[in-house]
Amino acid sequence: MSNSAAVSNSVVFELDQRGVATVTLNNPEKHNAFDDVIIAQLTAMFAQINQDQNVKLMVLAANGKNFSAGGDLNWMKRMVNFSYEENLADAKKLAVMLQTLNTLCVPTIARVQGAAYGGAVGLASCCDMVVASDTASFCLSEVKVGIAPATISPYVIAAIGARASRRYFLTAERFSADIARSLGLVSEVTSPEQLDVILEKFIVRLLANSPNAIKISKQLIGQVEHRNIDQQLMHETSDVIARLRASEQGQEGLSAFFEKRSPSWQQSSPE
Repeated sequence: MSNSAAVSNSVVFELDQRGVATVTLNNPEKHNAFDDVIIAQLTAMFAQINQDQNVKLMVLAANGKNFSAGGDLNWMKRMVNFSYEENLADAKKLAVMLQTLNTLCVPTIARVQGAAYGGAVGLASCCDMVVASDTASFCLSEVKVGIAPATISPYVIAAIGARASRRYFLTAERFSADIARSLGLVSEVTSPEQLDVILEKFIVRLLANSPNAIKISKQLIGQVEHRNIDQQLMHETSDVIARLRASEQGQEGLSAFFEKRSPSWQQSSPE
């Protein structure tokens, strides 16, 4: 049962007593396709989550048969008549939403059932982990309609690599959840019946860890990735561990380990 919930026409926000926030796309009649209004709602919700000390992690989910069909057709039809400047402003709003999701300080898990097309692959790529049903499928379909997966490209390329992107950006072919896992986009694939079971296992594991250490670890990946291992990086990473060892949660975690007890933040233990 959630102890906090907010509902719009097409996006639902819930926060349970453990600190698990769930943002749910709620437009199943349109296969959870998104437009400028939904993008604005998602941006606001992600920003709210980043500021809420009660949130420990976030699940991005969707109601209905499919995760998301990407951009809404009516929205895309409106954009045909936009000027370059209007299209640029519109695209930047999507870019801000994706970056807000990508840089959330709490862990993020995408729960993907059914189809995830176009921008939906971008949403999944921005999450730290993706749990997918074996009935899920993915497609970077933009070139079929004369555009490119441009705004989502930094996140998708980071998730699946440049080589796979050369194939799937250009062919616009659909690929399965198993292939998505082999590419690194998906963390776990399971049956539709077990999807929430596997999701809950991820949640329990994450809640067992230090919230502060998780936040710093997420930041560390972005700070270290693609950098040369030089004296500056060695100093920065040494500084991180030194500060964590001296921090309140670092002291508590180490003390709990040596005293063979659970740390104060641990609500449950992973199986």
